Amino acid sequence: MYRNESEVGSTILAFLSSKANSSGLKREDIHFTTKLASNSSYETARKSIKQSLKQCGLGYIDLFLLHSPYGGQAARLASWKAVEDAIADGEVRTGGVSNFGVKHLQELLASKPRVLPAVNQIEVHPFNTRTEITSFCQEHDIVVEAYAPLVRALRMKHPVISSLARKYSCTPAQLLVQWSLQHDFVPLPKSTTKSRIAENGDVSGFEIDAADMKKMDGLDEYLVTDWDPVDAD
Repeated sequence: MYRNESEVGSTILAFLSSKANSSGLKREDIHFTTKLASNSSYETARKSIKQSLKQCGLGYIDLFLLHSPYGGQAARLASWKAVEDAIADGEVRTGGVSNFGVKHLQELLASKPRVLPAVNQIEVHPFNTRTEITSFCQEHDIVVEAYAPLVRALRMKHPVISSLARKYSCTPAQLLVQWSLQHDFVPLPKSTTKSRIAENGDVSGFEIDAADMKKMDGLDEYLVTDWDPVDAD
């Protein structure tokens, strides 16, 4: 849906066959995710999945997400059926959703799907903890993928974040990533700078103690940095 599936797929294949692949990684070592842009009919969703598969050229899609709950109940369930059939046909390995609220997840589970959603990708960070959604997901074995875990750099200088970053001798971004990990989320930090990408992944050297986790949880102000479809009809 981001119109970059061809570029991403060709880059992955080029890397795997290059000298830069010094670890001997194979296709199965790479996790490729893409999404359905909008929910409508089963046929439209099925066609979109096939098009994504063709565009990426990777042989299969590791994770395919419904991008949002927009479109209404019938469209959501029809689109999910398309994901299920794509999994049955070997085009997709795992299915999930994105920006789904509790009511959308309850609706999907109540429909008795053949395949349960493995992932819900939502905006989550200390300034928007979405406890109701994340708790529901974890109770139903749905992995929470936290996008915008760095709050799009809007709160890097917040006094609590700055203070704790100094305490743990880490960057504010590393602190925010670690907060996600300790909540058992899968954070998706974003950067265009190579050094920061590496830095954001280097969080194994410290653990935030329980009192400080509680302090960070208390920063919730329902800060939405992009869009917020979780209450859509």
